[in-house]
Amino acid sequence: MEPCQPLPVSESAAIPSADIPVAETDVLIIGGGVCGTALLFELARYTDLGHLTLVERYDQLAQVNSRATNNSQTIHCGDIETNYSLEKARSVKHTAEMIGRYAELLAPEQARRCVFRTPKLVLAVGERECAFLRQRFASFSPHFPAMELLEKAQIAEWEPAVALVDGVLRPEEIVAIGIRHSPTAVDYEALAESFVQQARLALAGSGRQLDLQLGTEAERLVPEADAIRVELRGPTGRRTLRARHVVVNAGAHSLLLAQRLGFGLEYSCLPVAGSFYFTPDLLRGKVYTVQNDKLPFAAIHGDPDVRAPGKTRFGPTALLLPLLERYRPASFWQFLQVLRLDWAVLAVFWQLFSVADIRSYIVRNLLFELPWLGRRLFLADARKIVPGMKLEDLRFAKGYGGVRPQLIDKRNRRLMLGEVSIPAIPRLIFNVTPSPGGTCCLGNAERDLEVIAAQLDCWVDRQRLARELHGESVEAVAAESRSSGSDGPLDRRSEAA
Repeated sequence: MEPCQPLPVSESAAIPSADIPVAETDVLIIGGGVCGTALLFELARYTDLGHLTLVERYDQLAQVNSRATNNSQTIHCGDIETNYSLEKARSVKHTAEMIGRYAELLAPEQARRCVFRTPKLVLAVGERECAFLRQRFASFSPHFPAMELLEKAQIAEWEPAVALVDGVLRPEEIVAIGIRHSPTAVDYEALAESFVQQARLALAGSGRQLDLQLGTEAERLVPEADAIRVELRGPTGRRTLRARHVVVNAGAHSLLLAQRLGFGLEYSCLPVAGSFYFTPDLLRGKVYTVQNDKLPFAAIHGDPDVRAPGKTRFGPTALLLPLLERYRPASFWQFLQVLRLDWAVLAVFWQLFSVADIRSYIVRNLLFELPWLGRRLFLADARKIVPGMKLEDLRFAKGYGGVRPQLIDKRNRRLMLGEVSIPAIPRLIFNVTPSPGGTCCLGNAERDLEVIAAQLDCWVDRQRLARELHGESVEAVAAESRSSGSDGPLDRRSEAA
């Protein structure tokens, strides 16, 4: 990918309006979801930056994709996600484990509100899927030692509703890969709130400042010679903020802001909405199914809802929706701006709809949204997980489900899966993080922390970060410190910092 060139800085652009007050900050984070707050936490705890600011346009944190009702509440470790290659699974596992280690820093009561330990498994049904899953276990288990290969009777012990129908083992051939006890589910909304709380605690009594501005929207970014000027609109009116570094973690709106500055024009956005269905308490933990390798969308799964005790959630469906935010019709106009419809985008749509499996899947998922028919169609899919499920068990989870901003690479004419960091100019980063962005929030924050440290020449306590979030022993951290020539617990990047 060709590097983006800095935008020219005009004299008029660098001078804010006289009637708008100008404040200064070291780092401005735009977006108060789990990714933005994770970066705030790491900057507060592991650097010596003096002033940190986070702006969020809603009056509460984590109200879009990180909201508890708007995602699958899953830590994606790569062990039960059969659409992950071994290479991707190992990479995701490394960053996913950071969430469990972070939870150990919290008071037990708060940790239990954020991260949940339950059994989980991926289920194969039928001869072809079972052969695939056995082969996957053989190649993945050396890298995921907690994996267990479960035959039908063992599945019945773990998840009776999955293997039994009226107390009798289901007739199909089934096998599963299970993980007995690990950090599995996350309330990403509560996790985001804990990140801010821990950031405040890290700064308490230090003289350093954290400025959290809720109900505040970033309307315009103007690059200057040594800073980014950001025009904000909040409860008290408009104001201007000069930040030495800006990170935009605003989901699909990151692409919108980037393209307004001329970055990320090689991308288009295809929003994929996910809906869910509720049943009574049928499962003890998460149960995934084998992914159809012809489909670029996740297969449905079932898991206990972390905010709705006594209920199991099944889904998500996949609905192509022309909105950047679910249940916010006004975001249609913003969708049109980032769609950037041209022949390259149409070519990707043609590729998707020309595949019979994808075409059938898209139509079927559209029908899932219909009040009477949707429940009956979804029942057939959900019975792959719970064969004894009855129609009266299912009800549509009204108000649940968010939008995943999947990007289209227009240059290569392909749909991209996973997160994207858009290269802009020094001191400015745009992150678009669909699934597994929540899982990788601390890993992505560490990546951005290193970029910020290089740009602002600040101190970074890498030894503490390695101990706390990567689980490295004191001895290993000390050995690495000696080999790298670090002069102590703080890596002093510059004496003048």
